Amino acid sequence: MPKGTSFAVKNLFFNIPARRNFLKSDTVEYRHIIDEFQRVAMAHPNIHFTFYHNGSEMYNLPISTSRQRVVNVFSGKTNEKLVPVQEETEIVTIQGFVSKPEFAKKNRGEQFFFVNDRFIKSGYLHHAVMAAYDGILKDGAQPSYFLYLSVPPNSIDINIHPTKTEIKFDDESALYAILRASIKHSLGQFNVAPVLDFERDANLDTPYHYKDLEGAVPTIQVDSTFNPFSDDKVNKHYAGSGSGSNSGSSYKKPAATANWESLYVGLKQEADFTTESTEFSFESEEVTGSLFNDEEVEHAVQNVYQIHKKYIVSPIKSGMVIVDQQRAHQRVLYEQFLTNMTVHQASSQQLLFPLNLYFSSNEMELIDDLKLSLVNTGFVFEETNDDHVVISGIPVNVTESEISMVLEQLLSDLQDGIPENSFSQNDTIAKSMAKSLAVKTGISLTIKEQENLVNGLFACKDPNVSPFQKPTFITMRVEDIDKKFAL
Repeated sequence: MPKGTSFAVKNLFFNIPARRNFLKSDTVEYRHIIDEFQRVAMAHPNIHFTFYHNGSEMYNLPISTSRQRVVNVFSGKTNEKLVPVQEETEIVTIQGFVSKPEFAKKNRGEQFFFVNDRFIKSGYLHHAVMAAYDGILKDGAQPSYFLYLSVPPNSIDINIHPTKTEIKFDDESALYAILRASIKHSLGQFNVAPVLDFERDANLDTPYHYKDLEGAVPTIQVDSTFNPFSDDKVNKHYAGSGSGSNSGSSYKKPAATANWESLYVGLKQEADFTTESTEFSFESEEVTGSLFNDEEVEHAVQNVYQIHKKYIVSPIKSGMVIVDQQRAHQRVLYEQFLTNMTVHQASSQQLLFPLNLYFSSNEMELIDDLKLSLVNTGFVFEETNDDHVVISGIPVNVTESEISMVLEQLLSDLQDGIPENSFSQNDTIAKSMAKSLAVKTGISLTIKEQENLVNGLFACKDPNVSPFQKPTFITMRVEDIDKKFAL
């Protein structure tokens, strides 16, 4: 269109009011608009984009390179996360960027494929990217990528999806192999992934100041008169013959210890005199009790068992109960967090050094909306900027190393939108934190930890299900076990 052309959309549902019912909250719809804006802006870095929301400028993206456009869109420390990818073949030309493994996140929010300057979604190509990261990513981590693919227009079919976000390639297997190899090569080229370098100079293995030095021969001094198997007479003989061939050596006779009893002569009388004149009384220490006596320990060992580091088995009067340790811990933590946020005043532990966490602009908007609820949880925000937050206090049952994981999981759970009322926000935060901090399957628990978990579960208001409505335990009656043996 000519320069200066403006578009305005009003009364969108005037003729089709039923479609309005499919709309979600303003926050969710605004999130969808932001997503579409980002896709168009990153596909066309040669165009200047500005974005306003309720009169406030949200984005101002000048004409720039692809790398600078990605950095401007997501801000934060995006620039130092990116590793360039470039490959040109007859089938496809690949340009773009992938993130370093240490910056991988829990969510898939920063993953973009562009084919011929159009955004697409492709689980097949995503699998190729994940295959390139094989062995260098933690379980459940998702890398960020911004990949631009150029293919001949006659080699793709864009009419397989109503929104045109999915396309079909003529030679998908070749494209998969090229994309995987290109990313793996880039990660190795920039020393992100381990590689074998057969052209390495072996001289670099030795420090330069040791290169031309030769090892010095150590000097040895030997006492030729020493004989570990000799007796005193032989030693005296060697000591007396010191002026001969062994004149350069010396021998010192050990002190005589044959009459060692003489050292204690007279001590008995002094001890008896002291004993007669003075009376000593010693107060014996009685052990009145211990935290866990032997009976309790034996009782605990017989009452709970862990199976395959996943289930906890405990006998009951009618049979036995089998508890899923991960789901049970989720329920316990969920009710603790929810109680602290809604009933009690949240307790915080102050950090010795404030923690700086960097997020993208979209994630910062979510954190700003959730800030009050997070404060009620126990977080203390010392400072909030456009691209990072400074946290000086955290909830008492969260460690400093878990903060980044907890917030990433929370932002991932809230990608579809933030609940409107405060109780729903607290509920969402409590569920997300419980999922992040709960003990995982495969973790070995001590007897006391197993007991505490089982007791904590049945002290909950709703111990039957996890916060995600999945059963936390099952019971087996003795009659059911008898039936199994009767078959």
